[in-house]
Amino acid sequence: MAAPLFLLAPPRSYTSVINAMIGQHPQMFGFPELNLFNVDYVRDLWGRVSEEIGGDSNRRHGLLRSVAHIYAGEQTSASIVMAEHWAATRQDLTTGEVFQELVAKIDPLIAVEKSPAYTVSTVRLRRIYRTFPNARFVHLIRHPIPQGKSVLNLNDGIFAYFVNSFDFMGDRVIVDPQIAWHDININILNFLFMIPKDQQLRIRGEEFMEQPRKHLIDICRWLGIRDDDDAIEMMMHPEDSPFACFGPITALFGNDPNFLRGPAFRQHKPKIPPLDGILPWRDDGKGLRAEVIKLAQEFGYR
Repeated sequence: MAAPLFLLAPPRSYTSVINAMIGQHPQMFGFPELNLFNVDYVRDLWGRVSEEIGGDSNRRHGLLRSVAHIYAGEQTSASIVMAEHWAATRQDLTTGEVFQELVAKIDPLIAVEKSPAYTVSTVRLRRIYRTFPNARFVHLIRHPIPQGKSVLNLNDGIFAYFVNSFDFMGDRVIVDPQIAWHDININILNFLFMIPKDQQLRIRGEEFMEQPRKHLIDICRWLGIRDDDDAIEMMMHPEDSPFACFGPITALFGNDPNFLRGPAFRQHKPKIPPLDGILPWRDDGKGLRAEVIKLAQEFGYR
């Protein structure tokens, strides 16, 4: 059974499109966001959603859609009901055991998954490593300013609220996503410190968006899978993923809704702002914190 590949990054770091692209390789299977490793047991996905995941029942949609697709061959309201029963019969299993079952079911395809919620806690990340000690990890990075803007534009910036990305200033509080960018990337770095170097890869998202084929070939060679023109061409079409669209009404999501509305890849050269600029989401003229600038520079931004 092939070890999975996990993409680790804060939300709004190109994870949805890149996960789907890798998943379109003929030797890969691109899962939607499963959120399994957010909790210890399957029952906790239903019993402690707000406490453990910080979201709502939408966080289960990726798991339900995956089970429906893999076991029923379709994603319909009826197959989602089947998936709910499937999960109920496994409620006392660990989430790692259930993930292993899914990986075994799609074998010999290699699973790739990217639930951003994993990265808010090293406890969640360690659950992955305990379950799959041979897993591969791609650390995806995006410049903190456009990533922060994108976070605030999605669902009124709810993720920043969830991870307490607040700057307390005397008599007021500013929601500042750079805090989450820094802390989550530190979580990822701390976790990857225990992972063998040959099991991890770092990619700047902006460079991927500008030169996707080059990076896809590099990823394929690192994984030891086909890197011929046909395979790379399949990877250039994330819209062909069975999860690159909204699901049935009982499991609509499982991924970034912006990606689900327009999943086709659009090659471009993202604009990279200077690290010393004024932040567009603040009204006090402040810029990035010193620790954020230092980390961004370590990642290769200037």
